[in-house]
Amino acid sequence: MENLTECQIEIKKIREATGMNRKEFCEHFNIPYRTVTEWERGTRNAPDYVLRLLAYYIKSENMIKKEEQNGQE
Repeated sequence: MENLTECQIEIKKIREATGMNRKEFCEHFNIPYRTVTEWERGTRNAPDYVLRLLAYYIKSENMIKKEEQNGQE
């Protein structure tokens, strides 16, 4: 990710998609709190692969939830 603003937006969007606050997000994904804070503030850039993995995880979780909901109907 070349632009820090893009990284800031993306990591915050991913975190908010989980419905977790920053502390919960960090504990769930085993990422240091300070690291996520720096990513969201734009003082440090998250590696592209981390953003891709997190986004993939969120999409997978959402798909599983939808399948479970469809199975209950």
